[in-house]
Amino acid sequence: MPMTRRVAGQFSGGLISILGASLIAFLFMRVLPGDPARLIVGPLASEEAITQQQKAMGLDQPLWVQYWRYMKGIVTGNWGFAYSAGETVRHEIIARLPASMELGFYAFLFAFVFAVVLAVLSTYRHRPWLDGSVRTASFLGLGTPPFWFGLIALLLFSQVWPIFPGPDGRLGPNTIPPAAVTRFYTFDAVIAGQWGTAWDALRHLALPAITLGLAPWAFLVRLLRANLLDISRENFLLVVRSKGLGRRPAFQKHALPNAFLPTLTAAGLLLAQLLAGSVLVETVFNWPGVGSLIVNSILRQDFAVVQTFVLLSAILYVFVNVIVEVLYGVVDPRVRVPVAK
Repeated sequence: MPMTRRVAGQFSGGLISILGASLIAFLFMRVLPGDPARLIVGPLASEEAITQQQKAMGLDQPLWVQYWRYMKGIVTGNWGFAYSAGETVRHEIIARLPASMELGFYAFLFAFVFAVVLAVLSTYRHRPWLDGSVRTASFLGLGTPPFWFGLIALLLFSQVWPIFPGPDGRLGPNTIPPAAVTRFYTFDAVIAGQWGTAWDALRHLALPAITLGLAPWAFLVRLLRANLLDISRENFLLVVRSKGLGRRPAFQKHALPNAFLPTLTAAGLLLAQLLAGSVLVETVFNWPGVGSLIVNSILRQDFAVVQTFVLLSAILYVFVNVIVEVLYGVVDPRVRVPVAK
């Protein structure tokens, strides 16, 4: 069962990565200069008040005890208290994570779909003008800082030409959010039949999703384009064409699946990255995701928030990588077929 062994190996390696990420986040927050207890009680607090706050936060315990309590809390659902927000970590992340995930999902959808379409169109018929345009746009996409592109996009398409709304968050001020089912406003609005709300949510998603997905799109389109050009020069395509298979079927059945495998791996990693959110893009568009929460927590050394977010991000990466391994078996039969001895 080669496919089962590959997935099991990926999952085992993922568990090690999750533990490593949790340990690094735990130690990193504690080597930063400053005292989180002093930040909470204020600069004018007495040493006694600071000591009491340290005991309340468990900072007086040995590091291994703090780490054990942290991991135990993650498993049991007690993720700690977010002193920077005045709420439990679980409440804050659950409240903000859907916004980041919805933005990341649409950013990935934009990046992946347009990368595949443009890479195929620019290589299948080899239109020089289209290929040159795609390469130029991909260079710009890789070299443009997302926050700068977001500011320019807001200036042009929200102020100069008011096509899209400004940085209002997920919905306009006069739009009532739909009933929470998936916590994705676009999906929930469609489920509730609130088409106006769905359209408003899509309009608010357009600019931040394109901004967040621009660099991943540029990377994916260049990767898939290069792979398609390399595969198109392989001898096996000449063999299948010589057997009477047309150019289009040969491209669809042989060239595209082989070129798609490296793109699938890269797309999986990018999806996990985008779903975890982007701090700068969320800040530019006033998006109510986890970005502002994490920034504020790092500045105030709010251990519980940062540690939990890093661990959840690691779990998300592992989950997406396992899904990619399964998709590998769907795209490439050699992965799931035992090797003859």
